[in-house]
Amino acid sequence: MNRRRLALGGLLVVLVLSGCAGSTEVSEEDLSGDAEYDWETDATVAVEVSDVSYRTVVNLTNSSTVEVFQRDALGGDGAVQISALQFQYPNGTVVNATEGNLSATLEAERTQITLPAETGKVGYTAERVGNEFALPVFAEGSYSVTLPPSTRVGVPVLSHADPGGYRTSVANDRMTLQWDTLSDGGISVRYYLQRDLWIFGGIAVISVTLGAGGLVYYLRQIRNLEEKREELGLDVDYEDDPTDDGPPPGMR
Repeated sequence: MNRRRLALGGLLVVLVLSGCAGSTEVSEEDLSGDAEYDWETDATVAVEVSDVSYRTVVNLTNSSTVEVFQRDALGGDGAVQISALQFQYPNGTVVNATEGNLSATLEAERTQITLPAETGKVGYTAERVGNEFALPVFAEGSYSVTLPPSTRVGVPVLSHADPGGYRTSVANDRMTLQWDTLSDGGISVRYYLQRDLWIFGGIAVISVTLGAGGLVYYLRQIRNLEEKREELGLDVDYEDDPTDDGPPPGMR
């Protein structure tokens, strides 16, 4: 009986410790970093993408917390290491993690952000790399993604955006993709630099030019060979030879 109690007690301790280890509060130093957010956005979730990070503003109503996450390489959910956490009250006042009840906790598959009020906008920053951006749909509503300067989508070979049904606009050399309503799934955008389009176009033109030049050279070589065969009398068509009297007698 005592052994059973000891075993149950040990199991309880393990569960408690694993639960504590499964969540970590993000330090105030990381959360209080500086960042400028577009608080004027009307989207439920608005994202501004840069080369090394992305800034997100989430418009909330009647919610004291918000959970954000990301997809890992295996397709599972994972927490997002956020920084520069800020909250805007409906009256326009903006506070950071050093003021009010604004904090974030990293859990096994989610990052839970605790808000100082149930209505307002929360902004956070996270790191990223490459020319692809992915964001799971974690709040139902409208979404907008603003790409880095001088980047675009629209050329099938060089870019891709999913899901479809989005609108695009360009302001200050930055393209924004907008979805009116998303409730599940995720957003995936692969974009290209405008200069890459010119490089790609130049390579295509050069390839076509070289191919056309090679074809012309090949046809000229064939024509030259035909002319030489004619000069040597190798292209005589015996069926049309007027001196041909047909097969010998007895074989007609």
